Amino acid sequence: MAIILPFSDPTAPEVLKQAIACIQDGGVVAIPTDSFYALAVGAFNPGALRRVQAIKGQRDHNPFPVLVSDPEDLDQVVAEIPPISEKLMQQFWPGLLTLVLKAKPYVLPVLKNQSGNIGVRQPNNPQICKLLAQTGPLTGTSANHAGNSPAQSAEVVLQLLGSEIDLILDGGETPGGEPSTVIEVEPELRILRQGAISQEALEKFFQ
Repeated sequence: MAIILPFSDPTAPEVLKQAIACIQDGGVVAIPTDSFYALAVGAFNPGALRRVQAIKGQRDHNPFPVLVSDPEDLDQVVAEIPPISEKLMQQFWPGLLTLVLKAKPYVLPVLKNQSGNIGVRQPNNPQICKLLAQTGPLTGTSANHAGNSPAQSAEVVLQLLGSEIDLILDGGETPGGEPSTVIEVEPELRILRQGAISQEALEKFFQ
C-alpha cells in the first residue's frame, strides 16, 4: 500500500529526498500538479514506464506526457525547439499548455506518438518543479485508471490506486478544472486538445 507524505510549501528536505529516492528506484509516485494529481516515474526508466502502463490500462497508444522543471531541460527529451514554441513557452509556461515537439531518438516509444513527437510542459507548481530539477523529466499522466475521472486529492489517489503505486505526495486538493491544452507545433501549429488555455488566448500565435 502506498504511503502518503506531506508535500506543501515549504516541503521538508527529507520528504523531497524520499520522493527522489523512490523515483530513482523505479517507483511510481503520485504528485499534485496545477490541475490534477499525476503519476510520476522517470522518463528514461523502462520498467517504471511499464508499471504506469499497467496501472493506466488500455489507452489506444495515447503517449504519456512529460513534465520538466524548466524550458532549459527540454534538451533532455526534445530534438529541436522551433521559434514559435519558444514564444508559446514565454507566454504560457509554467502552466497548462502541453507542447508536442520532435522527440530525441532515444526517447522510449511509450512517450512518443506515431510521428515520433513527445508532449511536454512545465507545471505551475514550484514544489513539483523543485522535484523535477532533481529527478529530471517525469511522466505527468493523470492519477487514475484510463477512462475514470482524475483525482484531485491524495485521499482519492489512495482509494483508487493505493495498492498499485509506492508513494503519494500530499499537496492538498488540486485546482481541477480543464486539463492542459495540447498543441502540436510541427509540421503546422494546431490544437490537438482544447483545455485550460482557450483558443482565444492562442489566436495571435496562429496568425
